[in-house]
Amino acid sequence: MGTKLLSATRFCVAVLFFTGVLLAGCDSGRPEQAGSQGARRPVKPRIALIMKSLANEFFATMEKGARAHQAARSGQYELIVQGTKDELDVNGQARLVDQMLALGVDAIVIAPTDSKAMAPVCKKAVDSGIVVVNIDNRFDEAVLADLGIRLPFVGPDNRKGARMVGEYLSKQLTPGDPVAVVEGVPTAYNAIQRKLGFEDAMNAAGMRIVDSQSAGWEMDKANRVAAALMTGHPDLKAVLCANDSMALGAVSALRAAGKLGQVKVVGFDNISAVHDLVKKGEIVATADQHADQLAVFGIEYALEMLQGKGTPADRETPVDLITAENL
Repeated sequence: MGTKLLSATRFCVAVLFFTGVLLAGCDSGRPEQAGSQGARRPVKPRIALIMKSLANEFFATMEKGARAHQAARSGQYELIVQGTKDELDVNGQARLVDQMLALGVDAIVIAPTDSKAMAPVCKKAVDSGIVVVNIDNRFDEAVLADLGIRLPFVGPDNRKGARMVGEYLSKQLTPGDPVAVVEGVPTAYNAIQRKLGFEDAMNAAGMRIVDSQSAGWEMDKANRVAAALMTGHPDLKAVLCANDSMALGAVSALRAAGKLGQVKVVGFDNISAVHDLVKKGEIVATADQHADQLAVFGIEYALEMLQGKGTPADRETPVDLITAENL
């Protein structure tokens, strides 16, 4: 009888031991907690940065700044960085947001490709309990109101920045000179604001805006648009481009037409690719909206909201005039 009792005792001890090993194995790794949809996720918040085309140096700089911020605060949050194939890839960016929803991230910091079309998918994120912060290109306020959501915006006053660039250009022109605008994506809030800023400066200085066409933020398309502008307006004195990629395209078109130096060009963003051209005067001026800090401000806002500090107010970030004198 004693032998049977001893064997049974040893069996129970063995079962308990192996059960403990299995439980310990299941609980190994980072601590986790249940997500809003029952999935298990890390305790450390995950923030997704979703931008437009990473082929654009502006957004590559934004990514670099965000990664540096996270590396210095690796114990505070995890960072996932995504970008679209090009500046017009609205559907691709919407899919990225859906992927982040499926992944169960805690926050999304987004520079939307389209101020209106991207709002519904971001509402879906908000409805699922994800914090959403808008950077760079502001969502259309009327669309957000119709959807019943409010998203904090972190970014510069694009109209003010474009007006500064235009005012600097106007000092090198004569009242009555014909000028043209090369716009960004017409449905993007920042493109609209930059166009308005250029128009503010040109109208105030008495210039004639003879044409305004979109090149969708793209250099190659801007090259074709600028070439067409020069053909249609042989006396054109300046081309005001809503970003630096398009300014590069315009300069290339002017060079091919033998009009470099005769037609002045300005841009917006202060990417490194234009620095030599600014120094040489081939691009008269640009605006620096500090791409390396834009995403950082958005991430910091997202962390505040995740800590239960409510929805912060919109934050206007700096935008500075860049010329050959201060580059």
